[in-house]
Amino acid sequence: MRRSRSMRENRFILILIAVFLLSICPFNATSFEKTFKNSLGMEFVLVPAGTFTMGSPPTERFRDKEETQHPVTISRSFYMQVTEVTLEQWWALMGRKLIDPRKGPGNLPVTRVSWYDSQDFIRALNEKNEGTYRLPTEAEWEYAARAGTTTAYSWGDAIDCTRAMYANNRLKSPQCIEDVKAKGLEPDGPAPVKSYPPNPWGLFDMHGNVWEWCRDRFGPYTSAPQVDPRGPQSGEMRVRRGGSWYRYGYSCRSANRAFANPASRLRTTGFRLVREVP
Repeated sequence: MRRSRSMRENRFILILIAVFLLSICPFNATSFEKTFKNSLGMEFVLVPAGTFTMGSPPTERFRDKEETQHPVTISRSFYMQVTEVTLEQWWALMGRKLIDPRKGPGNLPVTRVSWYDSQDFIRALNEKNEGTYRLPTEAEWEYAARAGTTTAYSWGDAIDCTRAMYANNRLKSPQCIEDVKAKGLEPDGPAPVKSYPPNPWGLFDMHGNVWEWCRDRFGPYTSAPQVDPRGPQSGEMRVRRGGSWYRYGYSCRSANRAFANPASRLRTTGFRLVREVP
C-alpha cells in the first residue's frame, strides 16, 4: 500500500515537471507544416522565430534617417503569404462589383485598396474559421523580406531589373522597361505574382511590384533592442513596405520605409497577409 502510494506520488511529480517544462519551452517550428494553402488558394510559408537587425547601416546607399538600426526579436513563428493578395483572391472573398477600378488578370496583385479595405478582407477571411489572419507588423515584414540576409536587397547590395519589378514607368522611370518586355510583361503596371524569383525563404515580390500595407502606424525607431514591436500607439499614417513598379529601385530595399493615409486607394499599393501559428 505504501509502495503504491509512493508510485502515485512519483508519477504526480513527473507530471508537474513535464507541465513546467512545456510552459517554459516555446513551440518548435518544426512541429508545424512548412507550407499550406487555404480555401481561396492563398499560399503561405512558415517563417521561424528569430532575431535580426532591423533598419540599415550608415553605409547603405539611399538610406534614410528613419532607418535607425536596432536588434529585434520575433518571438513566435508565423505564416507569411507567399505572394501579395491577388485580384482573383480578392474577388473570391469580396465579390466583384459592376463598376470596379480593380481590373486585369486574376494573378495580378490587388491594388487600389486602402488599409481599411485590407481590414475588411481580413474580417471576411477570419469569419471562414480557417485560422487567424492579419497584416504583418513592420518588423515581421522586414524580417521576412531579409530572409536571413543583411544586404540592401535579399540578393545583394545592387538593384537588378531581372530580380524585381520596379522602374516600369514609361513617363517617370523607364529604366527597366526593356527587361519587363523581354519577360513578356506589360509596361506601366505591376507584374503577375511569381513573375520574379523568390527570396531565400520562398517569398515572392518582397522587393518591388506593389507597396504592401503593414499593421503598424508609422513612427520613429528606437535604437534599443525590441521584442515583437508593434509600432506607436497613436498616429494617423500607416506603414507601407517593399517599393513598387512605379519608380525607383532604392525604394525596394529591405529597410526602406514609407507610409500613407490609411484611407488612400493607390494604384501602387496592395497587401499580403500573415496567418498566426495556432
